[in-house]
Amino acid sequence: MLPLISGCRAREVAVLFAGDDWAEDHHDVEVQDGSGRVLGRARLPEGVAGIGRFHELIGRFADPDAGPDQVVIGIETDRGPWVAALIAAGYVVYAVNPRQAARYRERLGTSGAKSDAGDAHMLADMVRTDSHQLRAVAGDSGQAQAVKVVARAHQALIWERTRHVLRLRSALREFFPGALEAFDDLTAPDALELLARAADPASAARLSIAQITAALKRARRRNTAEKAKQIQAALRSQQLAQPQVVAAAYAATVRAAVAVISVLNEQAGVMEAQVESHFGEHPDAEIFVSQPGLGMVLGARVLAEFGDDPDRYADASARKNYAGTSPITRASGKKKAVLARYVRNRHLADALHQQAFCALTASPGARAYYDQLRGRGTSHHAALRQLASRLVGILHGCLKTGTPYDEVTAWQHRLEDAA
Repeated sequence: MLPLISGCRAREVAVLFAGDDWAEDHHDVEVQDGSGRVLGRARLPEGVAGIGRFHELIGRFADPDAGPDQVVIGIETDRGPWVAALIAAGYVVYAVNPRQAARYRERLGTSGAKSDAGDAHMLADMVRTDSHQLRAVAGDSGQAQAVKVVARAHQALIWERTRHVLRLRSALREFFPGALEAFDDLTAPDALELLARAADPASAARLSIAQITAALKRARRRNTAEKAKQIQAALRSQQLAQPQVVAAAYAATVRAAVAVISVLNEQAGVMEAQVESHFGEHPDAEIFVSQPGLGMVLGARVLAEFGDDPDRYADASARKNYAGTSPITRASGKKKAVLARYVRNRHLADALHQQAFCALTASPGARAYYDQLRGRGTSHHAALRQLASRLVGILHGCLKTGTPYDEVTAWQHRLEDAA
């Protein structure tokens, strides 16, 4: 965007550039004109009153003939009611990555000085001179934003459960390794019930076949009689032991971890239902779930992170770059290396990696492409990344044309090349 939109000289409409350094309860704002001249600064409170004062600040310097889209704002977030209010007012809002902002700050000065007002100045300068390098906040629909809220909450619960399971596994390894032999899945209801009842080796050794069988039946396990014998044998096996007082302390930590994991299991189920409900109401849900390897939950995560703004991605390459599935090239002199992209949206990267893995059994074309990469010596994870990149391109084409996935259409050209 040019600093000055020119018609005849008497009707020139100036663009205003604003930097917004936000905190929990206030915003430091600076407004500049196209030449970088500072027009005004203010510290505004969070909320309705602050947004009102922001509009007044802009109105003080804006050309009466200019629309709200002639105000360009840089801020280090793309979420929250403040950003939503700026977008609703018609301003052009750029969500600046904090890492980009930090590098730009170093570009302007080397002293290391930093302040809220200085950051507002830096953000205003950044959108004035480098907006062509930035991505404007997407105009996602309210339905897509709702899917993003519940999908991220569900994913956060899963990740948090994994952290607590690893802590539980570490504690059991320290004083009760027999439990790890007895229970291969520490998130399973039967494992959690039995560990809550008998959290130390002595108590676990006293569990009867009837008690173990009852827990397995409540968890809807099959072959309960055989599994109960195996679990009891593992719990009663000889193993190195900690002193009794130490074992009692570990048992207390195990019971606490089991209680937390049980709650996380319950709430993950609740949020999964919310994800499916909100995602099912989105008009693009059918296209997403038609993709190989995507179900209701993974499809919701992918939709949530890509958004549904039809103008956000110019082409498939832009979508792949945002997804982090396309590689980066580092070249200097005679050295050149093509590397995986690790600075990316981790929520989206995790979902796409899972999709690629699941697509190996859901799509013959995906499997053939993966096998072809492996045959060239590509590692498993690198092949999955390349398959994920290909699947992102297919998804982009389906969304652009409004058509569900078709196996033959997606992979026909590769079959023809192979023939």
